[in-house]
Amino acid sequence: MLATTFAKMKWMATRTTRRPVVRPRATRGRPRTHREAWTKVSVVMFERQVLELDHLTATIRSKTGANLTRAEIIRALLDALTESRLDATSITSGAQLKRIVSQKLSI
Repeated sequence: MLATTFAKMKWMATRTTRRPVVRPRATRGRPRTHREAWTKVSVVMFERQVLELDHLTATIRSKTGANLTRAEIIRALLDALTESRLDATSITSGAQLKRIVSQKLSI
């Protein structure tokens, strides 16, 4: 009886120390395209701005076949502004930022 109990305890110990098989979870939705940490944010935009983004994505798609998203365009513009030598620390309004960026892009 004692041997049976010991064998049962040994079996239970090995049973509880086994690691479960970890299988990769199936991803739902679109495949991830980001290679860095990200945060989802909501930004209020004017309808004309959304229409311009949509027009730009459609034009890019028709000319090149590339399927850029609104978010990719906005991220690219923000990255370009960040990487530029434009000193934005003294800007006091969105209108001023727009004017300065427009002047730099017109060169």
